Amino acid sequence: MTGRRPVVLFLCVHNAGRSLAAKVLLEHHAGDRIEVRSAGSEPAEELNPAVVAALAERGLDAAGESPKLLAGADAAEADVVVTMGCGDSCPYYPGKRYIDWELTDPAGKDVAEVRPIIDEIDRRVRRLLAELLGPAAERR
Repeated sequence: MTGRRPVVLFLCVHNAGRSLAAKVLLEHHAGDRIEVRSAGSEPAEELNPAVVAALAERGLDAAGESPKLLAGADAAEADVVVTMGCGDSCPYYPGKRYIDWELTDPAGKDVAEVRPIIDEIDRRVRRLLAELLGPAAERR
């Protein structure tokens, strides 16, 4: 990963909640130091409105995001692939570093139920950022 920005791919089934939140949060914390992508194995029609609202409460705008189908190029270029509850529906790409985050699915939950999920994703994103860029990275 030397000489270029690390590429992180967040992957879940619908790319409408957990992976979306992780992408927005890591982009917020990392700025331009990490290239962040997200995708789904079976993308939803639209973003989870409770996740969008919970991110907005933190001052983060997900309006430019939309659920995306996983493209082979995204996985091929990723240094780290973080899976979130997709089990066997997420394809495996040999030679990639995989991390699996077991997180509650925010589908069908209201904003109050989604906040703790976003809090947990934020904690994990900050740890990943520190791991990729060093402990001082998250205190930027």
